[in-house]
Order: sequence, then C-alpha cells, then structure tokens
Amino acid sequence: MTVAISVGAAGGAMSKRARGQRVRVIFTTSALPFLCGSVLVLLALVSLIIGPFLDLDDAHKSSVPHMLKSTSLHLSDLRPQPSNSTKAKLRKTNSEAIWESKQAPYFYGCSSPKKSFSRKRSEVQSNGYLLIQASGGLNQQRTGIIDAVVVARILNATLVVPQLDHRSYWKDSSNFSDIFDEDWFINALAEDVVLVKQLPAKVNGRVYFMRVPRRCKTEYFISKILPILRKKKAIRLGKFDYRLSNRIDEDLQKLRCRVNYHALRFTLPLESMGQRLVERLRQKSDRYIALHLRFEADMLAFSGCYYGGGEKEIQELGKMRKRWKTLHTRNPDRERRNGRCPLTPEEVGIMLRALGFRNDSHLYVASGDVYGGEDTLASLKQMFPNYHTKESLALEGELAPFTGYSSRMAAIDFIVCAASNVFVTNNNGNMARILAGHRRYFGHKRTIRPNARKLGALFLARSNMTWDLFASKVRKAQRGHMGDPKEMRPGRGQFFENPSACICEASNKEANPIALQEGMLVDQEDFLDHHSSSSSEMDNEEEDVDPDLDDAVLMQEEDMDQEDGELGVDDEAEIKNVTSIPV
Repeated sequence: MTVAISVGAAGGAMSKRARGQRVRVIFTTSALPFLCGSVLVLLALVSLIIGPFLDLDDAHKSSVPHMLKSTSLHLSDLRPQPSNSTKAKLRKTNSEAIWESKQAPYFYGCSSPKKSFSRKRSEVQSNGYLLIQASGGLNQQRTGIIDAVVVARILNATLVVPQLDHRSYWKDSSNFSDIFDEDWFINALAEDVVLVKQLPAKVNGRVYFMRVPRRCKTEYFISKILPILRKKKAIRLGKFDYRLSNRIDEDLQKLRCRVNYHALRFTLPLESMGQRLVERLRQKSDRYIALHLRFEADMLAFSGCYYGGGEKEIQELGKMRKRWKTLHTRNPDRERRNGRCPLTPEEVGIMLRALGFRNDSHLYVASGDVYGGEDTLASLKQMFPNYHTKESLALEGELAPFTGYSSRMAAIDFIVCAASNVFVTNNNGNMARILAGHRRYFGHKRTIRPNARKLGALFLARSNMTWDLFASKVRKAQRGHMGDPKEMRPGRGQFFENPSACICEASNKEANPIALQEGMLVDQEDFLDHHSSSSSEMDNEEEDVDPDLDDAVLMQEEDMDQEDGELGVDDEAEIKNVTSIPV
C-alpha cells in the first residue's frame, strides 16, 4: 500500500513537469518563425545601408585573377589622413615594432664545435677524395657546397673545392674562386675537414662518378658511399644539392652553420661592391627595406599561376613551361588558394603599407627583368617613391665586371639584402631561405614572408573593406610570418631557413655582446670565441621532410626527382569601398 502511494505521488510530480515542458515547447515553436523573420528583416535593412557582408572564408574561391594592373585602388589619391595625438603616438610605436623585434637582441648564432668534434682532420687518415658539382643558381649551389663539407666529414674524405654548374638555366661560367674567397674557405674549415684546390695528378683520371638520391641520411653515406670511396679512392657526386637530410646530428648541423655563415665569404670585389651600395643606401636613410621580388617570367611560368595578362600571358608563360618536361599542368585558382603564387609588385607594396611602412621608407629591390616591365612596377614605385636597385645605386661602369654573370650579380644583391633592416621575400626559393636563416643567425633581423594563402583572399576582397579594416586583417594574417624569434619550432622547415641548432638565447643583453653586430661577415675566430656550445634541441619526433619545400623552390626540382627515382579574424568595423592608401 505504501509503495503504491509513493509511486502515484511521483507520477503526479512527473506529470506536472511534463506539462510544463510541453507548454514551453509549444511557445518556443510558435515564436521561432517570428524571431527568424525579424532577424532576416533586420539583416536586409543593414545590407541596404552598408552594402553586402564580407565572407573572407569564401573570398578565395572567386575566379577573378589578380591583375597586373589594379582597377580598385586609386594610387593617385594618396594623401595624409587626419589623426589625433593618441593615434599618432600609437602609430609611432607600431612603426618601430615593424622594423625590429623587441626580442631580437636576446638571440644569436652559436655554431662553436664541441671539444670532441674539433680535433684536426689532418691527423686522421683520409678514406679518399670527394668531388662534387654544385648545381643550379648561386644559392642552390651554396646549399650543395655546405652539405659537401658535411658529407666529407661523415666519410672522412679529402674534399676538393667544389665545382659550380655551368650548364643550368642561368648558364653562368663563374668558378668557385670567382664568387667565394677560396683560401679563406680552406683555412676556415681546417679544423673540420681537409680541403684541396685540385685533385692530385696521380689520382686524376681515375674518378668514379655516381649520383645519390635527395635528402639522404648519414647512414646512407656510411653504408652506400663509404665502401665505394675506400675502393675507388676518388668519387664525384653529380648534381649535389639537397642530397643530405634536413635532420642530422647536432654537431653536423653546427658544422653546416660554420660553413654557411663563416667559411663562405664572397670575394673582395663582390664584397666591396655590395658594401658600397649599402653605404649609399645608409647615406639616404638610417634604415631600409630589401625586397627579393622574384617576379620574373621563369618563376611565374614555373608557378603555373595567372596574372590577368590574357592570351598573350598564357602563350608566353605556357611556352616557357615546356622547358620542364616533368612539370604537370596546374590549376591557377587552386595554386593561388594554396598560396603558391608570388604576389604582384603592387600586392607586395599594399602589404607593406598595411603593415605600417610609410611611403618615405627606402626600398631596395633585388630582381631580374620583371614580367610586364615598368607597367607592372608602376604601382609599387608610386607607393614607395624611394625605390632603388643595384643599377640605380651604382655609378657608371661599376657593375661592368659583374654584368653577364648571374651568380655574381646575385651575390651583390645578397650582400645588400643581408645588411638591410627589413628583408621581404616574395617566394619560397633558395635565396629567400638562405637569407632568412642568415638573418636569424646574425641578430634575428626582421624577415617578412607573405602569408600568400591568407593574403590572396584579402586582396580579392579588399574593395569591400575600409583601409583600417583591411590593414588590421593583413597584420593578423602575417602573424608568424614576420621573422620573430621562436616563430618556427626547432627542427621545422628547411634547415638553411631555420638553423635552430645554431641559435642560442641569452638571458639579458649583457650576456649577448655581439647579437646586434651589423654586417654580413664576422671574423670567425673572434665570433666563435664569444659563443657557448649550447643550442636548441631538435624535435626528433618530426618526419625527415621539408614541410615548406614548395614546387617553386628549385627550378629543376621535378627533373631531378625523376632522376632520383631511377636511383632506387573576425574584426568589427564599417565595411565600404577602399579608395586610397593612407600615407
């Protein structure tokens, strides 16, 4: 009896709750259409007043190409914008931040070898002679030279000063000694490897030629190459670029840094010419931006992108693309969505202005013949009237000894870009990566890499935003692409871009006396004596790959890979058309 009463009482209570829930459901169901309708009416009224809303997530899906000449931006309307004292003070603070990271003084290059690694190689019996041919352009060849030294150390081989490729796309006949100081190179590495300028006559003519796949681990050279070296006594490795793994022992990574940042010094004529241009820029302004534009026809053809040049562009670049037999047909829209298309000169200028660089900033542009010529450069020059190149800075006849040699001209650009306060790259190629690593090693100077994937959507949608909103979105898109310390995890990216094993952190500025030292070259002994042997640990869990290695990195990448195969933000702001960029 008692049980029955309890159950009945509970049932009554449950019935009341059920009835209450039913009433709420009925009320909500009847009110929902009214509420939705009200929201839709409100949105329609707002849309009529301020224009369509912007969906940046879908903006990149537009089939409208980036034009070489923009029709949505009136550069002739550039004029100062009114601002109060608070905004002016904030702008001054931001303008300093874009030139230099506040954390930069606490990071510096440290490639000193450990005591166990610094024994003289001349005291160890050599297993034979190693010869390599560095392929590609200047900076591609540089990677091959650096890795050749490391491989010689792994094999305990005597390295013959590397030969440079004379048959690549650039067809430069320069030899090693025409670009790099050969004697300095040999003497600077005497503690690490034995180098000779030429192969001894008794060995010449008995050199065994072979190829190795890309990104070989240390074990490959020991198990596959060393037995042949011991037997043949002299081997030549052809097309030697990116043949050594991105992930090797820390001591060997530090050797890479000693070669790259201390042993490879340009010849005196090149160094002098480059420094003269830097001094002339410094006379014009205390600081300057260097831009590796890389908007030449060969890069655009290789990228497979489209820039609005119509049938003429399609035919010209299409014909050039046939040079690479293994290059697949690409979808221009997809390439742009994936961030694989170089920005146009105008887009680079807009990005820089959005980041906060004023139009009185001095801009040094390292570039070959820009596709589209002066018409393509007009917008960039109008945004940055202080526009310089090595040709405009040099006096009559000064560049004559280097003209006709693409690698020597590239070396001059390298020197000027390395000394700049800010370096901007417009591609993911060899020079951009080598310079990015170089600038990290020597004081973590500002290096800007456009986030092309996010910026592409913003450029397509910029006519629907105020300048302030557009600029804020650009700054947000560029987070993590401004060259700040610890921007990339140790071990991530290609080592020449992110030499994390050779970057040390100081607890204060006094502990880092040369972190802010200017210039590209530092005396090796003085530099190494001031540095400890500590370094960031490598992330061993990462795959042995180059996650940022895009198709546009190497002009001959796919041809070489085929040969290797044979070898076994939501921001709240008013939305309206942009009519000018504020000065």
